[in-house]
Amino acid sequence: MTRVGKEEDMRSELPLPVEIDKIHLFLGVQDKNLRMLRGALGVMLTPRQSRIIIEGEESKAARAVNIIERLLDTVEQEPDRFLSQLTALLMVTEEEESGRKKENAIFTERQKILPRSEGQSRHISALRSHSLTFGLGPAGSGKTYLAVACAVEALRRGAVRRIIMARPAVEAGEKLGFLPGDLQEKVDPYLRPVYDALDEMLSRKQLLQYQESGVIEVAPLAFMRGRTLSKAFVLLDEAQNATQMQMKMLLTRLGEQSRCVVTGDLTQTDLPDGGSGLSMAVRILRDIPDVAVSYLSGEDIVRHPLVKAIVEAYEGESESSKRK
Repeated sequence: MTRVGKEEDMRSELPLPVEIDKIHLFLGVQDKNLRMLRGALGVMLTPRQSRIIIEGEESKAARAVNIIERLLDTVEQEPDRFLSQLTALLMVTEEEESGRKKENAIFTERQKILPRSEGQSRHISALRSHSLTFGLGPAGSGKTYLAVACAVEALRRGAVRRIIMARPAVEAGEKLGFLPGDLQEKVDPYLRPVYDALDEMLSRKQLLQYQESGVIEVAPLAFMRGRTLSKAFVLLDEAQNATQMQMKMLLTRLGEQSRCVVTGDLTQTDLPDGGSGLSMAVRILRDIPDVAVSYLSGEDIVRHPLVKAIVEAYEGESESSKRK
């Protein structure tokens, strides 16, 4: 057992079974079991060759080691009992979640998503109770992932008829016209993070059906001009890269029974002049009824533990530069 980084972080490695069928049983189809354990235990679990790596806050990681050791022992000794033991352990873990987290669970087709921090729990509450929510925070804090999850849940409940997700296609040194492929192939790289989130929440068959029928639309922000978006869940991701005119254009597209979520990181704009429409929109709209501004921080980061340290280091450097 090796500790790395901050004192409260821990990294452990456990051996996976030798037999390939037992490894597959432990991980589940397309790593389904691993994803459920990650969500339930609040740690990173990464299979690597013949071992599984456990990373996270010391108390959570130590508990995860104990639970996973028991599961691995069952896979080795009594594989027929593994799935029932996994289900029982997940149920116990779920019961240990706070009442607030249970209340803010999000149900999608493929999984139940629980907030991993108080900030994320507040963010989900804002998403569910306001027609327009601004989700602001650093990379890995869950602002986009939770918004996509709430959109999928709203669609499943019939609260909306379609999901429309947009991103500004900010060009970083290359013009879109010079990139290979048709228009969809040119813009897909900008929208990949949204597709990745949808892949975790919907089966591939269901996602393709929704896309083909127009129930789920993922498109560049520019494609929203001139439209009226009624009974839709609209998500604008990476909004720090939207200009002031683009932001106004999107927000004025909303029709009856629609909800809108705008997510971004105000410290990461790629616009040449730095004139982000996100900061202006938050400033002038925050006091309007039915508008929420949800702030997430480094404490809400749920990616690799190193991401939190990286964000904190850059924030520290930024504050140091301001004082000079």
